[in-house]
Amino acid sequence: MVDSPSVSRRSLIVSTAALAAATALPMPAWARGSSLASARKGFATLTGEDIRLTIARSHFMLGDRGGHAVTVNGSLPGPLIRLREGQTVRLHVTNQLDEDSSIHWHGLLVPFQFDGVPGVSFPGIRPGETFTYEFPVRQTGTYWWHSHSGLQEQSGHYGPLIVDPAHDHGPGYDREYVLLLSEFTPLHPHQIMRKLKVSEGYFNYTKQTATEGDMPLAERLQWGRMRMDPRDISDVTGSTYTYLVNGHAPADDLEFVFAPGERIRLRVINGSAMTFFNLRIPGVPLTVIQADGQDVADVTVDELQIGTAETYDLVVEPGAGAHTIVAEAMDRSGMGVATLTSAPGRRALVPALREPVTLTMADMGMGSMDGAHGGAMTHDAHGAMAGMDHGAGGAHGGMAMDHSMRDLSKLPADAQGAGVDMIAPMPIDRMDYPGLGLDKVGHRVLRYTDLRATVPNPVRRPDRSLEIHLTGNMERYMWSFDGKKFTAVTDDPIRFGYDERVRVTLVNDTMMAHPIHLHGHFFELVNGAGPAHQPRKHTLIVQPGSKATFDLTANEPGDWAFHCHLLYHMHAGMMQVVTVRPFPEGGA
Repeated sequence: MVDSPSVSRRSLIVSTAALAAATALPMPAWARGSSLASARKGFATLTGEDIRLTIARSHFMLGDRGGHAVTVNGSLPGPLIRLREGQTVRLHVTNQLDEDSSIHWHGLLVPFQFDGVPGVSFPGIRPGETFTYEFPVRQTGTYWWHSHSGLQEQSGHYGPLIVDPAHDHGPGYDREYVLLLSEFTPLHPHQIMRKLKVSEGYFNYTKQTATEGDMPLAERLQWGRMRMDPRDISDVTGSTYTYLVNGHAPADDLEFVFAPGERIRLRVINGSAMTFFNLRIPGVPLTVIQADGQDVADVTVDELQIGTAETYDLVVEPGAGAHTIVAEAMDRSGMGVATLTSAPGRRALVPALREPVTLTMADMGMGSMDGAHGGAMTHDAHGAMAGMDHGAGGAHGGMAMDHSMRDLSKLPADAQGAGVDMIAPMPIDRMDYPGLGLDKVGHRVLRYTDLRATVPNPVRRPDRSLEIHLTGNMERYMWSFDGKKFTAVTDDPIRFGYDERVRVTLVNDTMMAHPIHLHGHFFELVNGAGPAHQPRKHTLIVQPGSKATFDLTANEPGDWAFHCHLLYHMHAGMMQVVTVRPFPEGGA
């Protein structure tokens, strides 16, 4: 534990290493032995004051595809940890890998030394050692946990976490299911990273042909001159991923049984490494009751996009029969599938994958030119983009806008290097955008502007404002904040005073959506709701070429990770440290 408010991150990491070595516990019998065990699909439930978790290597099979896995207690996903508000929990984590590991409790409010980020809040768990996380449980809701070491999360090192209220006055539903969405690939994650560094479009099998779609030839040529691909939606796709629901592939025929007339709560967690999912149950309305574990006013939709690391709690009332749960990858290269059925064994039609998504000029940061959030640019009679200068003076012999997209003057002088290949010229707020590919469907889709907190927030004006740019060079697969990779800014954190109220605007200068996660805090989306009812979240999708704003009260002292939750983006540099100081008197 921390003895002094003036403790440094370095001294804390050293002292916590000693604590890790001192808390070794016996290894469970199932985890011993020399042979590589096969991972079980799905998860058991663990509860109580003392919970034991063992990280080990496994082999995971999906039909005739198999590969390397990192599992916890032998299953993929790892166990469901079910806690109760007000309890104190001790989680004893034993590492049986041949490399360091860790567990981060995603969305839980914990003392920062137990947040589980090696090099930021503790040293990690060395091979053969056990580390005990101990903290009071201060909240309720749907969350999850995962490794924050290397790329282990991609290999199966994750699981669900639920916190029940201390005083339950009746659930308001008849049945509950957890839906943990993820993906599996037989490729080792470091092999995936190498392929992305060599060619960032390596896994993109949906590139347009010369005659495909309705994009005018002139616009195709402009995309080509800018060396950008309008089908570059997801870095890693269904060309290597199998999409999972609770560790089960579509061919596994996973089912969730209910009785006709029941109200069912679905706790949906996106525990993937790199995938945004568009979730729907055709013919069944979805009523959203929580976002990131926090209560929101009921809003009923037919589909929603859930970004990597987000959670949504839904209530559904399906009619008798079978209903297909569809978790379609945002780039539409595959889907996770399960069945909600009142007749075990009965199945409904699985819809076909929809047409691939194509980016628009709004996704390039030109949204304010078309008068609509996320709409396409208008075109003149010759197919050229209205409002653009197509003279020969532009870079690559094309648009005059090419220069503006490389105008790095918005960034600090020391952040204008090779790691930035574009700056969004005219980013707009796209809180009301439903997500790539969902702006043209003919049914109700959730938008951030639909969310309203049911428990009023304390109303406080921000003390100051802060703007952070999400930057990258897609050809070199370099990702960063303000043009600086994490390795370059470890000793230059984002600094907040304890209890300071800050309005943070994230400007996405890239053409990819980024789910941005702040550890240790909830922030309030500036989404058009009144200040008292701005929804509280821990993860925020920032749409391509756009900006998004949240209000943060920095009331959790310590050092916290702040990063894109697309695993390979974080690994490539889109991460920072947020430090909140000073420690309150007696609170360290």
